[in-house]
Amino acid sequence: MKVILDGMGGDNAPFEIVKGAAEASHIIGDHEICIAGDESVIEEELSKHLHNRLKISVIHAPEVIEGDDSPIRAVRRKPDSSLVKGLEAVRDGKGDVFLSAGNSGAVVGGSVMLLGRIPNIDRPAIGSPYPLLEGGVAMLIDAGANSECKPRNLLQFGIMGSIYVESVFGKQGPRIGLVNMGTEKSKGSPMLKASHELMDEAYKKLGLKFVGNIEARDVPVGICDVIVCDGFVGNVILKMTEGVGLSIMHMIREKFTEGLVATIGAALLMGKLGELKNMFDYTEYGGAPVLGVMKPVVKMHGSSNAKAVVNGISRSIAFAEGRVVETVAKQVSEVAGLGKGDADDAGDTDRADTKEQDG
Repeated sequence: MKVILDGMGGDNAPFEIVKGAAEASHIIGDHEICIAGDESVIEEELSKHLHNRLKISVIHAPEVIEGDDSPIRAVRRKPDSSLVKGLEAVRDGKGDVFLSAGNSGAVVGGSVMLLGRIPNIDRPAIGSPYPLLEGGVAMLIDAGANSECKPRNLLQFGIMGSIYVESVFGKQGPRIGLVNMGTEKSKGSPMLKASHELMDEAYKKLGLKFVGNIEARDVPVGICDVIVCDGFVGNVILKMTEGVGLSIMHMIREKFTEGLVATIGAALLMGKLGELKNMFDYTEYGGAPVLGVMKPVVKMHGSSNAKAVVNGISRSIAFAEGRVVETVAKQVSEVAGLGKGDADDAGDTDRADTKEQDG
């Protein structure tokens, strides 16, 4: 298995990206890493870190797609960028999975343009790991690739998320929930009502576990393993959760420094506080899969450090080994006719709702 890593994408590229690759080279067994980026820059960074040279190679890509570049335009106008060269390598069979912390819109849009969509998938989606209060993670899909969706899109998001959770997270028979303003199937907009009906019908046919509508307050408690929503709602949920987590940690830090007794209490609870912090630490989860394209693609957080890269490489290998793409193609084909009437904008992903997302 060969991981193609975008060495120039992200806020901390290339130094943290290359550092992570160097660290990962010692623990990936028979797998390999190929870093796409300016060869002289990548080699200079590699020279700073102990690494297994037999496990790391470089694809020369002198151009960089920046975070503020227009996503689709940048993919077309920067053919020698690390992102484009990396995706092309996976497309051409020179690698098995692509991993990038770069411009989210360019990662999603470039994946569609260069790799193509899985047959019968109208819109690819970003599936983000979501930490649960009971421990472990669920998958939230879509996390920001599609701000407006139709019932058929949400149906497909649930199928893709379920397959990924089972294949990569190892959860058998994952439960799928649809984010809504109430649990009754009569609640929500006409689009969400139609989505509930369509998902219920399709998932029964496929033998998937659909728990129906879920409210936002139910998301963190693990009522389901796949949290389905459009990209606007998903991005808001993720940002709100991150903000609340950071606020809680800030308040705890303040309270535990208010005098000697509080400081002693903090010392006694240090281990548990570390566990709490890790729940909200994106570096623990490695990245979010871009589901619905013909090859495995993982989008890491824009601020990914070396730890996130190491975890991202491990997760991307599991993604490719789990044959998620092939399983999605099979299951989606079995319900391809359902909801066909609302898919008149199937080509919309080619223009992609690919504004900036932090991943």
